[in-house]
Amino acid sequence: MKSFPSPSMVSILASEGLGLDVVGAGELRLGLAAGADPQGIVMHGNAKSDADIQAALDAGIGYIVIDGFDDIDRIDALARRKTPVLLRVSPGIESATHAALATGGKSAKFGVPVEQVPEAIARMRAAPMIDVRGLHAHIGSQILTLDQFEAEVAALGALGEFEVYDLGGGLGVRYDLDLLVTAAHHHLGTDVELIVEPGRSLVGPTGLTLYRVVTVKRAGQLHVAVDGGMGDNLEHSLYGQRFTPMVVGRWDEPEVVADLVGRHCEAGDIVTPDVRLTSPQRGDLVVVPVTGAYCFTMANNYNAALRPPVVYCADGQARLGVRRDTMEELLAREVALVTVGSAV
Repeated sequence: MKSFPSPSMVSILASEGLGLDVVGAGELRLGLAAGADPQGIVMHGNAKSDADIQAALDAGIGYIVIDGFDDIDRIDALARRKTPVLLRVSPGIESATHAALATGGKSAKFGVPVEQVPEAIARMRAAPMIDVRGLHAHIGSQILTLDQFEAEVAALGALGEFEVYDLGGGLGVRYDLDLLVTAAHHHLGTDVELIVEPGRSLVGPTGLTLYRVVTVKRAGQLHVAVDGGMGDNLEHSLYGQRFTPMVVGRWDEPEVVADLVGRHCEAGDIVTPDVRLTSPQRGDLVVVPVTGAYCFTMANNYNAALRPPVVYCADGQARLGVRRDTMEELLAREVALVTVGSAV
């Protein structure tokens, strides 16, 4: 759900038999609206509210992931029947990725530190409404080597034997699940249920963003500005992620080096910097591939821009999945327009 939280996308994935990991009641509602099987849903979250937990209990999802000792107390108090849970472990692995994407280190806000796991397991087993099924770990995103995942699996294997292991996600777009499963079987055994969360790899390469060039100008660096930017793609602004854009229809024309920038009023509004583009001109279309993961997730109305539509294409056919925002929707949540001099 994190990588593309749209029922239109989830309905496709659910129809192929995939499950969902959700963070909170909102994502859970979207998944259920898309027809996802509740038993195939796992709920994460380092700060789940009572409402989040109650929604998961009411829906009868597959597993709730306990992220800390408070979760144990609240699930035990709210549940009316034995509830299957996983314990999220913070294995103390410092991932080789952007600092904002590292989630398994010693100072991470997620999970229970390894040294506290025995106490957490004991408390869960003593709680009448909690059924401890296994362990969960997730060490970060945009990780490009499997060595760190093998270290994660080894850390889980040292904590005892369980029937379920959720190994999280976070590998870059190109997953090699065979190697991951081999590592899991080596450290955890073969008679276990394995869960992985390859959301980025599923939706990342299937999505692309189509922009129109609004202006081209040089100010020290050549800037090619398009009719979108950090309102629909925060990946570079937040994480330094790079993309490989192409100017549609100018495949064989001379190349220039430019910053592909957005329309928003921020110096950091850059789609991707120092990139080769073939003779970009005002009015051209620029396609940015591999934007399927997290761009839709973090789309926003910065500068009162309208979020773009989502169009699904297959076998020469296109259909609208999510329509474009309207100007009226920019005011939809306002309940009172206050004029100068009026009482508040």
